[in-house]
Amino acid sequence: MDATSTVREKIVGHAIRLMMLRGYNGFSYRDLSKLVGVKTSSIHYYFPAKDDLVLEAVNEYSKEVLDDVHLIDVSLSADAKLAKYTKKLGKILGEGDRICLCGMLAADIESLPDNVRHAVQAFFKANKNWLTKVLSQGAKEGSLAFNGKAECAARTVFAAYQGSALASRLFQTRSRLENIDYAWKVRK
Repeated sequence: MDATSTVREKIVGHAIRLMMLRGYNGFSYRDLSKLVGVKTSSIHYYFPAKDDLVLEAVNEYSKEVLDDVHLIDVSLSADAKLAKYTKKLGKILGEGDRICLCGMLAADIESLPDNVRHAVQAFFKANKNWLTKVLSQGAKEGSLAFNGKAECAARTVFAAYQGSALASRLFQTRSRLENIDYAWKVRK
């Protein structure tokens, strides 16, 4: 966060980072007040309930990630798109100490309110939809190979990304993520 960020933006940004590290139940307004430098009552002013803050954080994170994904050049080959997607997701992991916010929250799904659950599901669906298009393109080009329907393969690919993010965090290295796209590339 830069110096020009508003208090609200700082709260959301720190909440995203804390949830990527600790999950939904692993942070409090007290944690945020220390990081942002405001009283907890100030946080309650912007976000009366934790659920309000978490929904805002998921929406902000989703928008940022999906906007970045949609900036991938549509004229690229499918395997090049998949490689760029992998690189973009790798940035999210930092040095392997974080995982995808929505992946982390998916693990906490039973303790999430319905509106947050739906926002997390929408993030997963949006990624699956984008990957379905890329895999379909790759099958037509002959640059990517998979069995079954592209939609089913896209769910598998996204699950592999989420799983590799967990393993990257476990072993504190991004290298687990970096080889995902190679699993579907056609070797010539």
